This record gives sequence, C-alpha cells and structure tokens, in this order.
Amino acid sequence: MKRLLFIGLAILPALLLPFAPAVSQDLKLDAFFGTFKGSGVAENKDSLYFGVTVRDLDVTIQPAGDGFDIEWTTVIRRGGDPNNPNVRRKTQKMTFVPAPSAGVYKSTTPADPLAGQPLAWARIQDTALIINVFSIGENGSYEVQSYIRNLVPQGMAFTFQRIRDGEPVRTVKGNLIKFAR
Repeated sequence: MKRLLFIGLAILPALLLPFAPAVSQDLKLDAFFGTFKGSGVAENKDSLYFGVTVRDLDVTIQPAGDGFDIEWTTVIRRGGDPNNPNVRRKTQKMTFVPAPSAGVYKSTTPADPLAGQPLAWARIQDTALIINVFSIGENGSYEVQSYIRNLVPQGMAFTFQRIRDGEPVRTVKGNLIKFAR
C-alpha cells in the first residue's frame, strides 16, 4: 500500500503540469506595430434603459525612435434617421518615448493636468499595451481614460474605460483584426 501511495505521489506533479499557470513575459513593443480595424460596443450605467452604441475602431501603432506613435479613430453612429444616422468621428494621435522604468513609456506632449493638459503614459503588461490619460477639470474633478489593447491570435481585443471621480462613466469593448504591419 505504501508503495502504491509513493508511486501516486511521484506521478501527481506530472499529471498536474498541464494545469499549472504559464509563466508569462511581457511582449516587446514591436509586437504591437501595425494597423488594426474592427468594431466595439459602448456601454454606460444607462445602457439598460437606452441601449448601447456600436463603434468602428481603427488603430495604427508604429515605431518612433525608441518609442512609438499611435493614432486611433473612433466612429460613432447615434441618433437621427436609422438609414442616415448622425456620425461623429474622433481621432487622437500620441507619441510615446521610453520612461526610466522598463516597459513604461511617457507621452511627448507637455502635461500639466491642472492647466488642462492631460498626462499620458503607456505600459506593456503581458500581451497588452495599456495607455492611460489623466486629466483634471476646471472644477477640480478628475478623469482617467484607459485604453487596453490586448494582442490575441485574431488581432487585438480592445477595452476602453472612462472613470470620472472614481465612478465608471463608459466602457467600450471590441475586437480588431490586423490589416497591415
């Protein structure tokens, strides 16, 4: 009986090995370079009553020295005639350079949140490029926008969150396909 127990304990680690968590390592910056296109769904606390909105999402990430340039466009169709909805297009561009900490990047745009200039930084965590933008309103309220771009086999899973004074305002989740390097 002891021998059977000993054999069982000896092979148990081998049987559990496939279920052990993989040790992950952060991707390198160049893994995120390319042009991605897709769509997402925006929700907020009133979505239960007023529905959600669908958004078209485009993002291009390219090298810029030791850092990167990123440009993203969101197209929102809301209201108006269903056959001719109101369309709003918003494009943002940013350049990031390495910060002193590995895997962290700082925006090259001057930042003074108290003067209305947002503070932006980026970091790579596992398979995600995360960009945060912090701003302070004229009345002292604060807002944090987080753009999480997670590489997946099909391209990129995207999550955007806007938090104002600690309260969630909006979340957008979508999937993008890589169109070009």
